[in-house]
Amino acid sequence: MFYNALITGIAGQTGSHLADYILENHPECRVHGIVRYRSDLSSIDHITNKIVLHDCDLRDAHNTYKVVKDCLPDVVFHLAATSFVKTSFYCPAEVLHNNTISQINLMEAVIKANRSAMFQIAGSSEEYGLVHPDETPIKETNPLRPISPYAISKVTQENLGYQYHKSYGLKAILTRTFNHTGPRRPEVFVESSFCKQVAMIEAGLQEPTIYHGDLSSVRDYTDARDIARAYWLAAENCDVAEPYNICSNTKFTIGAILDKILSMSEVKVEKKLDESRLRPSDVTLLHGCADKFMTQTGWSPTYGLGQTLEDLLNAWREKLRK
Repeated sequence: MFYNALITGIAGQTGSHLADYILENHPECRVHGIVRYRSDLSSIDHITNKIVLHDCDLRDAHNTYKVVKDCLPDVVFHLAATSFVKTSFYCPAEVLHNNTISQINLMEAVIKANRSAMFQIAGSSEEYGLVHPDETPIKETNPLRPISPYAISKVTQENLGYQYHKSYGLKAILTRTFNHTGPRRPEVFVESSFCKQVAMIEAGLQEPTIYHGDLSSVRDYTDARDIARAYWLAAENCDVAEPYNICSNTKFTIGAILDKILSMSEVKVEKKLDESRLRPSDVTLLHGCADKFMTQTGWSPTYGLGQTLEDLLNAWREKLRK
């Protein structure tokens, strides 16, 4: 049983849903969250009176230790990271430094505070990188061939978790989460960009043209609300230092995602390639197998992709009405 949970990145999409999940399903657990001075807190406005927020830059080791010492977590959900893959090509050193140093400081703080906390590390399917068609659906035993600085940072985070477990006994829970989305998804991500563009066209704020990047890439999508629940179950049930895929075991091309979104609107649009949305190198095939995780935890998705995308589109419609 966890009495104190610390969520880094609590103001983000999945972090905010995880806070909601804990408050609703585990009222015995007090929720602490780390935010930075420039964080957008709109996703947690409805629960700020129910959680404890700590202003902390995880790159600051002293401040990070102080937060951990103050909240004494039984479980740490480390979700904070620079997570937009394309950005990592433009500032690789910053992304690598932010994602690795922040986690080192947090792990060191947990150890120094003498906490035997479960420490869940939110890895990514991007760690698999170059995947061959005969290797799908991707299992945890598949080789890691990262092809972006972001992916390399996530592989490093996972390896650090494993190393700290072996060296210091850190209870590292290693999850590799495939694409996940929902009504709090930032607009820089492809399916949220599509939904925002459709909502803007409906509102007369954009010409009837959808701008896109590569539509042929294949992705395995899960609702972020299901992912939040999965992270809690991972901390409760998964073996330490063992990697676990979290995904829906389904696959769609990005083009199919766009067509699903367009089917939810009456707008007639032209699709137009925007080359600025392309990456120097891209992962073209991410279709996962979560059987290991599902067997270990009893988890399975509850939201279908259609419902998830409809909720995301409606969220953008609501934002544009304000």
